[in-house]
Amino acid sequence: MKKIVITVSGPPGSGKSTHAKRIAEKLNLRYFSIGRYFRDIANKMNLSLEEFQRIAEKDPKYDLEADNRTLMEAEKGGVVIDGHLTGWIAKEKADIKIYLTASLEERARRVAKRDGKPFEQAINDIRRREESNALRYKTFYGIDLNDLSIYDIVINTEKWEEEEVSQTLIYLIQKYMEKRNTFN
Repeated sequence: MKKIVITVSGPPGSGKSTHAKRIAEKLNLRYFSIGRYFRDIANKMNLSLEEFQRIAEKDPKYDLEADNRTLMEAEKGGVVIDGHLTGWIAKEKADIKIYLTASLEERARRVAKRDGKPFEQAINDIRRREESNALRYKTFYGIDLNDLSIYDIVINTEKWEEEEVSQTLIYLIQKYMEKRNTFN
């Protein structure tokens, strides 16, 4: 029986990692983060994430490595994968593709709190990351990040409490699993 594959995508600070981890834990699935994967590469190169992204804008090999890793994880199944492009990259292998969003201001508040940085720095960092991501994804893949048509579930995480969003996502995934009988 095929093991379920779930992707969680969205912009920085939208709740991708928070909700992907909760889904994986609650449903006893593996968890893989492309963001963590990129941060690990940046750390190995002794670069900040922003410095690494500027390099990645010019050299597609880093995105291609991340894509290959995404597909490897999806092929194994029984996984929740979070990352900006995971819905697009794993779309043929993913059973459920989730997109989370929130306003720039809310996402900046979350990032500032999470990373211990001033709000203005967080908002500027997010803008730079989003510009870099949009440029790379359009240049390397022809993907418009505003096209949400591939996603099965789209939620503005600013509208509800964190626990309500997690519970809703888990409920919908469990219903899908019951319907498809794809429990891992």
